[in-house]
Formats: sequence, C-alpha cells, structure tokens
Amino acid sequence: MRSSLLVPILLALAAPCAHAENIAPLDQPYPGQLDLAVDLTRAPSKIFSVKETIPVKPGALSLYYPKWIPGEHVPSGPVANVVGLQITGNGQKIAWRRDLRDMYTLHLQVPEGVSSLNLAFQFLSPGNHVAELAGAGTSATPKLVGLEFNQVAFYPAGYYSRQIQIQPTVTLPPDWQFASALEVQQQSGNRVAFKPLSFDNLVDSPLIAGEYFKRVDLNPNGAVQTHLNLAADRPENLNITDAQIAQYRALVKQTNTLFGAHHYQHYDFLLLLSDHTGSFGLEHHQSSDDRVEAKFFSGDDKSLLDQELLPHEYAHSWNGKFRRPFDLWTPNFNVAMQDDLLWVYEGLTNYYGEVLAARAGLWTPEQYRDSLAHTLAGMRSRTGRQWRSLQDTADAWPLANIGSNWSDMSRDGDFYPEGSLLWLDVDTQIRTLSKGRRSLDDFARAFYGMDEGSYVTRTYTFDDVVAALQQVQAYDWAPFLRARLDDTGTQLPEHGVERSGWKLIYDDQPAPFDKAFDNVSKRANFIYSLGLSIDNKGMIRYVQWDGPAFNAGLVPGIKLLAVNGTAYSAEVLNDALTFAKSHSEPIELQIQNDETFSSTKIDYHGGLRYPHLVRDAGTADLLTGIVAARKS
Repeated sequence: MRSSLLVPILLALAAPCAHAENIAPLDQPYPGQLDLAVDLTRAPSKIFSVKETIPVKPGALSLYYPKWIPGEHVPSGPVANVVGLQITGNGQKIAWRRDLRDMYTLHLQVPEGVSSLNLAFQFLSPGNHVAELAGAGTSATPKLVGLEFNQVAFYPAGYYSRQIQIQPTVTLPPDWQFASALEVQQQSGNRVAFKPLSFDNLVDSPLIAGEYFKRVDLNPNGAVQTHLNLAADRPENLNITDAQIAQYRALVKQTNTLFGAHHYQHYDFLLLLSDHTGSFGLEHHQSSDDRVEAKFFSGDDKSLLDQELLPHEYAHSWNGKFRRPFDLWTPNFNVAMQDDLLWVYEGLTNYYGEVLAARAGLWTPEQYRDSLAHTLAGMRSRTGRQWRSLQDTADAWPLANIGSNWSDMSRDGDFYPEGSLLWLDVDTQIRTLSKGRRSLDDFARAFYGMDEGSYVTRTYTFDDVVAALQQVQAYDWAPFLRARLDDTGTQLPEHGVERSGWKLIYDDQPAPFDKAFDNVSKRANFIYSLGLSIDNKGMIRYVQWDGPAFNAGLVPGIKLLAVNGTAYSAEVLNDALTFAKSHSEPIELQIQNDETFSSTKIDYHGGLRYPHLVRDAGTADLLTGIVAARKS
C-alpha cells in the first residue's frame, strides 16, 4: 500500500533487524552510566518531556522500551504513548528502526566516533477516558502527577536490567512537592537529581508530585521510616483524620507483625487522590503507586470498598517483590513472564490485604464478612467454572478481556477473589488440623520472614510453597492445592468459610457493602436472583450465563424499558420480583436491542436475593480470630 505517511527513506536504510528474541542478556555490568532527565513542567497538559543519554560503542545496537512491567503480569508497557523520538550522536541524527516482531525494540547502527547516544522524546499521558492498567492509565491532572519510570526510559538490550546503572533527574512544575523511594542526591529549586541506581530499581521506584501535598509519618517511633504521601487535586482532599492516621499506623504494625521481617530500607505509600486518574494500585519494593477517588478520606461508599487497596499493595513488598514466583522473575523487562503462580502472588496477597484491613481497623469485622460474602457468592455463581479452572485464569492472564460483561463465563482475573477463598481454605485447614496451635500466619513468617532489610528477590516454585506448608502443618498439601486449582465443575471447591464456622445465606436485604458496590458502579444488582445487573439508564451490563435472564434471551447491551407495563426503574423491578415470589405469573419485560423492540417473560419466583454470612451454630468460630488484631 502506498501512503503519504511512508517511513522516511533514512529509516529504511537502518541496520538490519537482529530480532529481539535472539538477544540473550548478560549478567555483567553494562559499561558506563545512563542519564535520564524527565521534565514534568507540562504534566498538567499530560506531556512528559524526556532526554536520555546512553553510553555506547560503534556498531549494531538494540534498545528496549520496558514491555513486561512487574505487578501487571501482561506486556503492558505503554510504548504507543512515546512520540517524537529523536536519537543523535555527536550532534548528528542517527536512524533507527523498530523490530518487526517486537514493537518494544529499536535497532540502530552506532557510527564510528560516537560514544554516547542522546534520546529526546515525549511521553503522552492518556486522558481519563483510558482505563486502567497502571502502565497505560491517566497519570496527570492540572494539580498532580504520578510517574512510573518505565514509561519514560529506554535501555540497552543484552544485559540484565540490574546490571545497568542510571541516574534520574526530574524537573517539577513550580512549587510542587514530591515523594518517591528514590534517594535525593541534590535539589535546586524544582529540579531534583536522584542518586544513581540500577535500571531495575529505577523501574521499581515511582514518583508522585502535586501542588497540594501532605506527608504523614506512619512509624514515628520506629527505626524504619514509613510514610503515607498524599497528592490531591484539591487541598480539602488531604484532610486525613487522626483516627485514620492511627489505622494506617496500625496497618504498618500489623503487617510487620504478620511477616516477622521487612524487606526495604524505608517505605513510602504514594497515594494520588483524584477522580481523574483511575482507581488502582501497583506494588513496588519500597513503595506503592496507589490511586483512589478524591474523597477517599471522607468515608463514602467508594472509600469503603477501597480500604483493602493499601494493605494489598503493602503486603506485596513481601509477597511478589521480595519473594516472587520463579517464572515471574525475569532478567530484564523484555523477557516474557509466566503467570502460573499468580494464585500465590495475587491470591495470597488479596487474602491478606483483606485480613490486614480488618486487623488494622480499616474495616470492621462485619465489613470484612460482608466483603467475604460478596466474594463467596460471586465465585459460587461462576458458570465459567464448568470449563475453566482457577489455574487457567492465572496461566492465561495476558489474554484477559478486562471489563468484559461476560466475566461470569470468562472468569478473567478470578485468581484474585477465588485466590482469597483458596488461602482461607488453607488457613482454616491448618487451624483445624493443628487444633488452633498454628495458622497461615506461621507460613507467612516462615516463607517471607527472612533476610531482614534486604530487597534482593528470592524466587520460589510450587514445590517450595508445598514444602513450606508442610513444615507448618503436616498434610498432603500438593493434592489439596491441585484439586482446587485444576477443578472444573459446577461447585466451588474451596470450603474455608464453612470450616471457619460461618455459612452463606441469601435474603431480600442487601448488606451495606453490596449497597456501596451498587452505588459506586451505578448499577442495580439482581445477580443472585434474575442473574443480571442494570445501570442507572436501564442498560443491562452483566448477565449470568445460563441464569434466568440469559435463558429469557437477555444479554449485555440490551436496554430494559418497562417491567410489567411500567417504565423501568430499579424500584419497579424490585417490586416485580417481590410480587412474583408469591404469585405464579411470570415477570414481563419490554426491551430494546439496538433498533428492535420486543417483550420477553422471565418465569422466576425466587424473590430478591442478597448474600450474607451468618454463624453456623455448633461450630467453632475461626473467622473472628483470623481478623483479630495481633499483638506486636
């Protein structure tokens, strides 16, 4: 195809491609130090300007843009947001060509006499319509910025990233304050030079900055500095109360008590408070990049749901950063990761993130149980379990259809919620077998509580997990785990809730947690009755495969116009479900599917159904003990 946007002839003459997969990394120091200067003065316009210097020698050279970002588990590096790239040497422009098989690799020929390359480019932070993988989501507003350094740096291929030294410098908008796990070498005005470090650790050390900024000491009497750093779009969003500070201080104590050792020299929670940067967290060894809604500290519905975010990312410093599945450790950021142990990396972290939220007082025990009931009901109703195992949800995570309205059938990311149930199953099994003398906390201390202060990664395999569990409590753990990981069928294989002395019931009253979830998602939840959820405009957003709504021909994207002849509202459908419970007539719906209008009937008489946990009389209550605060 011929086009006026043809690549310039100069690029076509670049050196032939040495395909990226053929470049074997060396575990030896890269000669010379890279220098990286990131200008964030135009961050309010979502433009990061970058200059980078890379020492080189004449000949063929390949440069990588980080592709596999630790913690994201998919090839998510936002290379498409890099524009305007110019590479020069001795003041002369040097042609480059992108690898034809790997868009994250550039090939070029370094001319004789050139000892360093100068790269200049811009990184364009997406607008807030872009969802949320941390690598691609919105990172800046007019008042704040979150910088992941993998977004703004190339590095030479052929070396372990830990063997490449780099010195970063950041220029901030005037009067903005910042926080990072990076150590400052020198600051002059709004220009901050950080101490040189490995490229590996640079990518592991994000930065936040903002016009409205606050730093809270979470370990005021401790030897290891731990801070909560806040940047917000409005100053009032920084108003964290003394009671909330006490809860986050308790989180630090409870987490360190759980694991028995820490693996950082200092730790910084980096928290952006904005309605324009998405809501997610990304773990790092000595910090976490956390982004929540502007009114996170106001105690609204969204903040209730997000209280386990910081505990989750903090726990990752131990599980995922210090100890990492063998196949998730790679020598650099362009070697593919393998996700088969995400049920440990994320599932165990999800379990402890929720438990630690309760132990620290961020959730009450009742709120923890409401969250657990929500998870248990959701996983029990997963029709997709009939074809897809929990193990496969981890193995094939790079294929995940994030945001799919068929999540019931696709099971994307179920290693998070079902992973929590799996580890509750393990915890209650240990407690039962040991008659209360041991718990999963003993495994946590044995598996993560070594090498005090070190953040050199130690990898593990499935057999290492089994062996560590065996040391805590003698049992045939390998088949126990494999039965749950590899199961396909209609029944949820995990039974930790029942073993903990509680059981799942349904009634016609939603728990506060479920009300909060509906308010935040702007949906009415009829998942456990009709098998669907509907947004505030009457659009069906979720349908359970093979549920009552599905069998009546409803699918996501259909608009519900009326119920039994009355214009749709959530209250009207509530009333229809309540009426149908004591009457034999089916519920009649008037619907719009694109340009087609029709009616359908659902012969459902089970009434409204919402999940709750209640005590199972005559059994020991293990769950209350699991979430009780520990003495340090």
